[in-house]
Amino acid sequence: MTVKVDATPTSQARNVTAVFDLQGTPEQGKLDLSTPLGTVLAQARWAPGKVALVTSQGETAFATLDELTREVLGESLPVAALFDWLRGRPWPGAPSTSDGDKAFKQLGWTVSLAQFGDGLIAASRAEAPAVSVRAKLDAQ
Repeated sequence: MTVKVDATPTSQARNVTAVFDLQGTPEQGKLDLSTPLGTVLAQARWAPGKVALVTSQGETAFATLDELTREVLGESLPVAALFDWLRGRPWPGAPSTSDGDKAFKQLGWTVSLAQFGDGLIAASRAEAPAVSVRAKLDAQ
């Protein structure tokens, strides 16, 4: 997974690339981010009433997943929607519009399914700062 966040007048551009493992549901789950060699860089865990980021420096609590992703990446990512987006479909928790069978728009993001058959998903948000997420899915 690669996440790119454009620079703003008050923050530098960010670019994070990591192997990811997303498990669970939008209500309770975890997201592991690792190096290509398998070293865990961070783990986000959430359950009703609890959101935490675990790194080598310890565990940090957050009020929401949006707050956690904003702290780590500089902008919030719609983690709840990612569960569906990675399956090539809009999240049922918010309205969406179709851009044909190769893309849809939801939550201010455009999700491209042009390479979904090859296991690639791309999501981008044009609102400043622009954010792009690219994910390569393993066939399991």
